[in-house]
Amino acid sequence: MIEVRPGGRRRIDRVLAADYVQNLDTLPMAVLRERRDEAAQEETDLSYLRRLLHARIDIVRAEQQRRISGGDVSIVDQLATILAENAIGPATGSGRHQTLEPSRAGEYRRRAEALVGNADLSDVASLTEDKLTETLESFHEQETSVSQRRREVQGVVDTINAEIARRYAQGSASVDELLASQRGDPATETPEGKGA
Repeated sequence: MIEVRPGGRRRIDRVLAADYVQNLDTLPMAVLRERRDEAAQEETDLSYLRRLLHARIDIVRAEQQRRISGGDVSIVDQLATILAENAIGPATGSGRHQTLEPSRAGEYRRRAEALVGNADLSDVASLTEDKLTETLESFHEQETSVSQRRREVQGVVDTINAEIARRYAQGSASVDELLASQRGDPATETPEGKGA
């Protein structure tokens, strides 16, 4: 389960802290963009972890199905097909296009692998029925937790984006200032901060 620790130092602790989206209208645009980008990166990382969990759930389910049907083709031999079906299946989730790369891919991969304890998913055929069921339940619980936190983080991103959009709509921010700030032109700094 992904716990959020009040006052914690992890990115998810900061992004989901109650004060992260309070008084957004008083913050400089540069700070808004930094917070939005930080939250977007957390969303990307949670989405990556969620995809890892989905792949592992599919592997365990495929092994259960293989046993029920009496198939003799190993899961390792079916792995490419199992994972491809997940990748080309109907989209689930928010449908948001993400341009960021996961920043903690290795950490999340290890976390997903740790959920099966000493069991190696490349050898799911060696797991007992009970262990296979326990593994699947563990993955489902973790996926539920990750999905919940991901939705919460998406809410933070949406809230900050709404404030940024409001400023553009009201004219208190401009695309010219944004472009100038991206070029690093100090002459375009506004009282609110560095560009839009």
